[in-house]
Amino acid sequence: MTSHLQPLSLPGSADWLTWVAERGDGQLAEARRLVDELKANPPAEALAALRRWDAVQTAIDNAASIASLFAEVHPEEPVRDRADELMQEVQKLSTDLSLDQDLYAVLAGLSPDGLDADATRVLERTLRDFRRAGVDRDKETRARLRELNEKAVLLSQDFGRNIRDDVRSIKVAPERLEGLPQDWIDAHPAGDDGLVTVTTDYPDLFPFLTFAADRDARADLSLAKNTIAWPANDAVLQDLLAVRRETASLLGYDSWPDLDAEVKMIGSGQAIAEFIERISGLVAERAVSDKAELQDRMRQDHPDAELASYDSSYYSELVRREQYGVDGQKIRTYFPFEQVRQGLLDVTGRLFGLEWTPVAAADAGTWHDEVATYDVSLDGRRIGRIHLDLHPREGKYKHAAQFDLVRGVTGRQLPEGVLVCNFNRGLMEHDEVVTLFHEFGHLVHHVLGGQVDWVRFSGVATEWDFVEAPSQMLEEWAWDADVLATFARDAAGETIPADLVAAMRRADDFGKGAHAAQQMAYAARSYYFHAEPHDDLSALSDELQSKYSVYPPLPGGHMHCNFGHLDGYSSGYYTYMWSMVIAKDMFSAFDRDDMFAPEVAQAYRDKVLAQGGRADAADLVADFLGRPYSFDAFAAWLSE
Repeated sequence: MTSHLQPLSLPGSADWLTWVAERGDGQLAEARRLVDELKANPPAEALAALRRWDAVQTAIDNAASIASLFAEVHPEEPVRDRADELMQEVQKLSTDLSLDQDLYAVLAGLSPDGLDADATRVLERTLRDFRRAGVDRDKETRARLRELNEKAVLLSQDFGRNIRDDVRSIKVAPERLEGLPQDWIDAHPAGDDGLVTVTTDYPDLFPFLTFAADRDARADLSLAKNTIAWPANDAVLQDLLAVRRETASLLGYDSWPDLDAEVKMIGSGQAIAEFIERISGLVAERAVSDKAELQDRMRQDHPDAELASYDSSYYSELVRREQYGVDGQKIRTYFPFEQVRQGLLDVTGRLFGLEWTPVAAADAGTWHDEVATYDVSLDGRRIGRIHLDLHPREGKYKHAAQFDLVRGVTGRQLPEGVLVCNFNRGLMEHDEVVTLFHEFGHLVHHVLGGQVDWVRFSGVATEWDFVEAPSQMLEEWAWDADVLATFARDAAGETIPADLVAAMRRADDFGKGAHAAQQMAYAARSYYFHAEPHDDLSALSDELQSKYSVYPPLPGGHMHCNFGHLDGYSSGYYTYMWSMVIAKDMFSAFDRDDMFAPEVAQAYRDKVLAQGGRADAADLVADFLGRPYSFDAFAAWLSE
């Protein structure tokens, strides 16, 4: 049995520029038509009016989804530019509607009497959104808010584009590649000048910082990475921060973090600062110990040198190899990319009861021949489609993320999601395998949460500081020996040994304190950049790095200019660690000796993932665990 709903028809080798324009413009035109109709002839029944509003939101989301995706992944620059323009149109319409007092009057006049819980939640959240946008402010204030919103969109696009388009590189002599895997060396032949080019793209960056013995070369590449989009994005970011501060002030908030956090689990800007201090205190002793161990090992090679950030991956790898018997170069031989991708599908299919059916490229019609497409089925019924765009190319998004293509609504449209990453086409580091599991968790959430009646609750629609928790929890399956044994095999067909996986887990525990401290340094940048104005963001970035991380700031670096999360997450990068607290607690419900136990896996699938945004995240977690979430599991993990 399959769903009668059909996936979105993509143009394949046809005219993408026309398709993006027609799809986007058509959806926005439909949204405007529905709004005009809603205002001119509002239905007498509250439920009918909300259904009309949901249809408006669906059309806008459809346009926004293709705009945000294809601005980042389409191989043709004119298509990326047209997608950027479309997003500007989407945001302008969204802003206009959020400040439309006539539209607000229609929705504010609806009575919740007789509405079920979902519809009541839609009404409450909708009215809250209007008020947070400033619909009840005076005419001059609304006009200024509109200007600020439109400016913020342009600045955000500039910020992301500057990062995406600025790939930097260093050149090194072949003899300076000592320590790097042979397959990496083979893939990087010397050029006509006799030198090897190493770029800041992930497949070059991470292996180099992990395995290259040449400390100066690691320092050079790290500096190149930390000067991406400098100085352009320094000015862009200052302007964006100013826009956000003024927006918050006009809406009556003390700061942008207060405005932003109001609709998150954490609740307030002050709570973000307190959370950063709480986690920093919990990890401080462990972080110092981690650094001291790395420093001791480095002094065997460089007696007078102080450990730097570009030393951490390399010496962590050496400590794990020498003290835990874990050799990253040996481990990667068990993780050929194609094998890992299929293994991920098999694992998640078994865990969640899903079936992934490959779709032929000719039928999928995707934007690049390396994109792999699968239909997703549950109990014999197609419930969505996914697209995996997992390798780097020029002009493509440089990090790892899940993008919506279509948000699912029961009876109206199938959810479609896109996983965008930048992995090597050959052997993968185990850290990359973990990242793939993590990002795929968002994709599963998008599809399973796309079986709801309201677009507002579709997919990853929970509070923003919860969205990472399901993905962080799925990482656990990339660390289990029995799970890895189902797909991790070397060229000779030998399965990764269970004792090696156990050693990998012990080795991974090393450094968790320093890693958590570094996460707090990022979270502090995110928060304090927004909390109040600062003339010198580079100086503030270095100050916060010194305060919260055990690794000193990189001289000459300007990492805030390529810290992409300062756009999408704004003041909320604390989300990653907040979500981890919840992820560790949710995972405590699973049996480590039976990671595929169907009862708990299905309960998690149905009570958390499939609910989308139908309830507050804390309530979803409590329903699954049978109690409110706590810090206990996180604290226990930290002490292991």
